[in-house]
Amino acid sequence: MALALTAGGAGAAVRPDIWPVPARALAADPVLEARIDALLARMTLEEKVGQTIMADVAEVTPDDLARWPLGALFAGGNSSPGGTGLVPRERWLAAADAYHAASLAGSGIPVIWGTDAVHGHNRLIGATVFPHNIALGAAGDPDLVRRVGRAIAAEVAATGLDWSFGPTLAVARDARWGRAYESFGSDPALVARLAGAAVEGLQGPVEPHVPGRDFLKDGRVIATAKHFIGDGGTTKGIDRGDTQLPEVVLRDIHGAGYPPALTAGVQTVMASFSSWNGAALHGHHGLLTRVLKQRMGFDGILLGDWDGHAALPGCTPGSCPAAMNAGLDMFMAATDWRGLFQDTVRRVQTGDIPAARLEDAVRRILRVKIRYGLFEKPAPSLRAAGLPEPGAAAHRALAREAVRRSLVLLKNEDGLLPLRADLRVGVVGPGADDIGMQSGGWTLDWQGGTGRNHLFPGATSIFGGIAQAVARAGGSAELAPDGRFATRPDVVIAVFGEPPMPRWPATARIWISAATTRAGAGRCWTR
Repeated sequence: MALALTAGGAGAAVRPDIWPVPARALAADPVLEARIDALLARMTLEEKVGQTIMADVAEVTPDDLARWPLGALFAGGNSSPGGTGLVPRERWLAAADAYHAASLAGSGIPVIWGTDAVHGHNRLIGATVFPHNIALGAAGDPDLVRRVGRAIAAEVAATGLDWSFGPTLAVARDARWGRAYESFGSDPALVARLAGAAVEGLQGPVEPHVPGRDFLKDGRVIATAKHFIGDGGTTKGIDRGDTQLPEVVLRDIHGAGYPPALTAGVQTVMASFSSWNGAALHGHHGLLTRVLKQRMGFDGILLGDWDGHAALPGCTPGSCPAAMNAGLDMFMAATDWRGLFQDTVRRVQTGDIPAARLEDAVRRILRVKIRYGLFEKPAPSLRAAGLPEPGAAAHRALAREAVRRSLVLLKNEDGLLPLRADLRVGVVGPGADDIGMQSGGWTLDWQGGTGRNHLFPGATSIFGGIAQAVARAGGSAELAPDGRFATRPDVVIAVFGEPPMPRWPATARIWISAATTRAGAGRCWTR
């Protein structure tokens, strides 16, 4: 135990033999591998390196792909096609078509595009916003998680994208971690129970595989299990911090969700920004290669996080052979993808990155693209035809179901609830009429869409929902941001919250207090 607690650096000791060996989702496919061999044989060094780099769509144009044969694109937390503004579905589809055509005209290998659709296609105005994982964990129903994932996949695919950076499988052990809401909860058994369902929702079930053919159908997207590993256990809940635990505890708590995700066929895994006992995960050969790839049999893409490679000793956003040598297959190059491309080519030429390691990374990327059917799929806009519109009525109904089933009543003093609906209800608090605050981070932008109710067409704030419910029963509702009501209410509902920020704690609580005996005495809390 002392060794595990003090080990540090990229070569920190691990014991792969103590880690589980999940059931293999897909059998080895010699037809598929032969197809990859043929592709690799005709690719140039530059084309191979290009496959390992994912660039932000705000920083790359379709014309760039003629010169730079990139393998992947991503829409960052504040990025949209052509920049950082919020754009309609038609702009997403047009950009997806343009990037797709440019990649075919360049290297001939289709580019693949991902986004952080962690609780809906959250960069798209009008898309359905679902409860975050922490709420779905409170509901605890794998079928609900699966159906939510299915709806998210359909809305992402309807804009021409291929890939969702979810589900998050962190086991949040410290509520001070600002991204705790991305976790299903603090119980590793709960995370394990929901992990496979989340993957199946996005990708669909793994069906009998025809050699050489894809298994991901239209309306499905590639899923990402993240962040490998331990990001929910950092000391004091510090984001991008250090998880200081023995290996067996890391395995049993923070690794709980990965075997079910791998058995469900997850095609990509994202490395964590955090460290384990002082060793940054983006450079941890023991955990990335010896445990995840070799012991656990993961044969898909091991993806970096937003410039996560740059945190390694001796690395920058534009140079990091250590990350690829540790096992990273694809860099998420947020700020200097051109420099990283040129440096990686040079590093392979000088032997700093072995040619065999590059070939393995490209093989994994091509394997996922072939399984996804990307080489046979038509233009993204044609794939999207016939899929439900983002914000479809059925998806909104599912979101309402998920909200109902995930509410947690913390206290109900003296039986105050349920309230009669024909009361005069006063509503106060900063979260009462702010849809962005009640929706949390990764909504419109990565730190949430607070103060912008007009950008949520069809959505209902907490106050709006209360007002509708009491009006139907003959009651009334009044919003008083400063607590001063025109008419004394029978009951007061206070909705507390704070701006959701992924790196710092965010909380929301609803407090109900009877103002007169007409409503009955007592108080209650919910979240």
